[in-house]
Amino acid sequence: MTRSETLREDARALQGELVELRHRLHRRPEVGLQLPRTQETVLAALDGLDLEVSTGTSTTSVTAVLRGGRPGPAVLLRGDMDALPVQEETGLDFSSEVDGVMHACGHDLHTAMLVGAARLLHAHRDTLAGDVVFMFQPGEEGWDGAGHMLAEGVLDAAGQRVSSAYGMHVMSAIHPHGQFTTRPGTLMAASDELRVTVRGSGGHGSAPHLARDPITVAAQLVGDLQTMVTRTFDVFDPVVVTVGLFRGGTKRNIIPDEATFQATVRTFSAAARERVRDASVRLCESVAAGYGLTADVEFLEEYPVTVNAPEHAAFAAGVAAEVFGEDRYAPRVSPLTGSEDFSRVLEEVPGCYVFLGAAVGGDHETAPNNHSPRARFSDDVLSDGVLLHAELAVRALERDAAAG
Repeated sequence: MTRSETLREDARALQGELVELRHRLHRRPEVGLQLPRTQETVLAALDGLDLEVSTGTSTTSVTAVLRGGRPGPAVLLRGDMDALPVQEETGLDFSSEVDGVMHACGHDLHTAMLVGAARLLHAHRDTLAGDVVFMFQPGEEGWDGAGHMLAEGVLDAAGQRVSSAYGMHVMSAIHPHGQFTTRPGTLMAASDELRVTVRGSGGHGSAPHLARDPITVAAQLVGDLQTMVTRTFDVFDPVVVTVGLFRGGTKRNIIPDEATFQATVRTFSAAARERVRDASVRLCESVAAGYGLTADVEFLEEYPVTVNAPEHAAFAAGVAAEVFGEDRYAPRVSPLTGSEDFSRVLEEVPGCYVFLGAAVGGDHETAPNNHSPRARFSDDVLSDGVLLHAELAVRALERDAAAG
């Protein structure tokens, strides 16, 4: 039996306990950087394995290092663990037991898959040509958990800088069940926040000429930002600006002193990100000034563009197609407008991020998408996710060891 055949059989043998672990995580989700129950569950699942385990100081992260049987480089595998502030509406028998919190983005599967990869690779550790770092990360959903773990040295946890890094994300829609996909270069957008407070002078709604109305100016800025995007940015290097929050006033006939709005900004290159930051701030300030008002504008950087190293994307695609069959891999044509803090890891070391279709019922085109209160993810993909993690690690170690 070949190594790949053995890994496949061993991964399938883990399926039952992975389902149980995933359901346990799903019932007790936690949000943010502090996930004490989740950390406890992961540590218990890793207990008994010959791993060098450490926990975070600024977060409840878990880092586990597996030493291979032969000296060589180190590679990193990452799984995020946090949930979302969403009230679950799936009707699953293992639905969240925490009011207002749900694993609506599939991180419970990611955590279970990474535990499974640790168990699988531990069973084959004597054949590994180097070390594997398992990165169990809190706070991906807007908390920059990856940044915290990088600051605490996760990339050097094996005593040497990892030579490559890989991560995976399940999708409840968009991609067919069981299909792997990725692309070279930009895979996901940068995400930033634009906060604007327009300050004027309040008064009676019947006499706007005696006031300086911040609502009308703020409302105009919502439209002006879209014009800025379509008239100053290249359509082949896209920019998305979406205002999702707008506040102003207390009553219909009162002009308030101020109005505020907040927008999410998505870009697909570092150059566009820098340009939109400067342009959006300048636009809001100058339009407000043109009407005799002022605007306080903050552009808050969140996650950078997620960029797959081309050779690592080709490597991951080749592994997926060889291990699971050509029909189980499809190249992704365009980037996603979502963002990921695994981008921070890929800024530091080369690697690749992969998507795995986990739609329930086979209708991925109409299924509720990630972050929906009705998003459902199939348990069936768990052992496949474990196997791809393991194959990527094993083969990357051999590749990087051969490269010196």
